[in-house]
Amino acid sequence: SMKRGKNAEDAGAEGDDTGSASAKKTKKTKEPEAPILYDDPPDKMTSKDGRDANMKITSWNVDGLRAWVKKNGLDWVREEAPDVMCLQETKCGEKALPADITSMPEYPHKYWAVSDEKEGYSGVGMLCKTEPLKVTYGIGKEEHDKEGRVITAEFPTFYLVTAYVPNASKGLVRLDYRKTWDEDFRSYLSELDMQKPLVLCGDLNVAHQEIDLKNPKGNKKNPGFTPEEREGFSQLLAAGFVDSFRELYPEQTNAYTFWTYMMNSRSKNVGWRLDYFLLSSSLVPGLCDSKIRNKAMGSDHCPITLHIAV
Repeated sequence: SMKRGKNAEDAGAEGDDTGSASAKKTKKTKEPEAPILYDDPPDKMTSKDGRDANMKITSWNVDGLRAWVKKNGLDWVREEAPDVMCLQETKCGEKALPADITSMPEYPHKYWAVSDEKEGYSGVGMLCKTEPLKVTYGIGKEEHDKEGRVITAEFPTFYLVTAYVPNASKGLVRLDYRKTWDEDFRSYLSELDMQKPLVLCGDLNVAHQEIDLKNPKGNKKNPGFTPEEREGFSQLLAAGFVDSFRELYPEQTNAYTFWTYMMNSRSKNVGWRLDYFLLSSSLVPGLCDSKIRNKAMGSDHCPITLHIAV
């Protein structure tokens, strides 16, 4: 039987689906809907308990660091000027890092986790204005850590963890692996949280609720919106972590951080919210704002920024 052409809204979180227009040609062409965009409101710099933000953290899945640098990603970073800049999916061995980034004077302290076996796969980075007390790589389990997915930096009052969570992949071939990852990662975070509260940022590769993607109905069996992945995220929240964006904007629709490159998804705002700042509950009183910088180009994800009083 003919598979109906998938449209952009149905593309899974890794965006491999190809659209086919042929199936639609038979239908009467209806006027294209005007896209509903999300306008990030002005940054709030004061917390609920009246403190001024004193820490600004930005996270961006750059979908290939070298290409992103060529697309002037670093100009945007200099303009945003966070205290810490976290990068995911760098796809770049440490020796291949562009000089533009390794010599960046604004961020004298730079840390990289790269994939051991597969060159140009996965990888995360952290650029810091001030030196963390301690930096560690991975979550202490070899099966996960060889892919270069996690960096943890200890600061005086909190831990900052940046992560590029494994995609369940086309055909959900890695869903079982992802479920193991979710469990092991949650244990890792819970243990850290007992020592000091934490901020987790990065591409968590899941849209948690239906409000977090344009087309929930067409994606229930696609990577990034399976019941298993959504449940994994729910369990992270149940373990005491808070989704900072939803904490502040519980009803906000059309707020996405990822759009597949195909079918003009970004200009139509057919997207997914896959990038997050999660906070230990004890940090929530100091939360000032959680921003989605959806005007910044250079990747199939946009950057997100956290303002917090710590």
